[in-house]
Amino acid sequence: MSTLRAWDLNNTRKADLELVFFNRVPKVGSQTFMTLIRRLSAENSFTFHRDAVQRIETIRLSPDQQLELSDMIADLPTPSVYVKHVCYTNFTRFGLPAPIYVNLVRDPVERVISWYYYIRAPWYYVERKQAFPDLPLPDPRWLRKDFETCVLNHDPECTFNYGETHEGIGDHRRQTLFFCGHDEECTPFNTVGALERAKYAVESQYSVVGVLEDLNTTLSVFEAYIPRFFRGAKNIYWEEVNNFNKINRNSFKPPVSEEVKDIVRRNFTREIEFYQFCKQRLHKQFLAAKLPLN
Repeated sequence: MSTLRAWDLNNTRKADLELVFFNRVPKVGSQTFMTLIRRLSAENSFTFHRDAVQRIETIRLSPDQQLELSDMIADLPTPSVYVKHVCYTNFTRFGLPAPIYVNLVRDPVERVISWYYYIRAPWYYVERKQAFPDLPLPDPRWLRKDFETCVLNHDPECTFNYGETHEGIGDHRRQTLFFCGHDEECTPFNTVGALERAKYAVESQYSVVGVLEDLNTTLSVFEAYIPRFFRGAKNIYWEEVNNFNKINRNSFKPPVSEEVKDIVRRNFTREIEFYQFCKQRLHKQFLAAKLPLN
């Protein structure tokens, strides 16, 4: 551990823009983190930007769409933070200056359960109907279906097969997709190729990838490696923890047995490996920066 150097683990120095790009993974605490960033924007004097709510969210973009997104973000006033559900986008590929990339991850099985109940929560449909009044209401039988039954009955929604490809935000199973990128090779579920590309992007491009289950370490590392934007993050979060914890909390999510989780885990091997990789990197950054334990 004595050989760890914060300089070697700090990709912030590689950025060409004083701009943080948070290409947020769904259901990893990103809504809470986004609210924290809004608070920090006032404290640390930067501007906050996020994409508009969309009827159908497209996370994997064509090259032309990637260029349009990169161009738009690169034109924002600095210092800024931009937030969007989208795959990792390589700005330098288009001859544009690179931002400071950040994201969060979560235990992939807990995340898939959270997504399952999130899209069935009553308030989710109220918000969607308010934004898009012509959207049809879902089948009540689908709304009432619990995750355990879905898994045990081998429902297609809860069958996670190696190599399967699903497009759009509805393919909640692929956390690696948000780091792997937009290429076809990133789309098959739980494959070695997608895993290795995602790991490479984290190691070579991302300043910090936080871990929902270890928020104290996450916030400490964000403060240490990107202080211009995240100075004071821990204090603000813990002073207002009760308010932050209410964001997107789903009281309609019932417990799921470990037996059912184990069934799901068997098909999430490389997604779990990626999550563990991100945790290990976060702890290396923490140790290298010689941060206090509390």
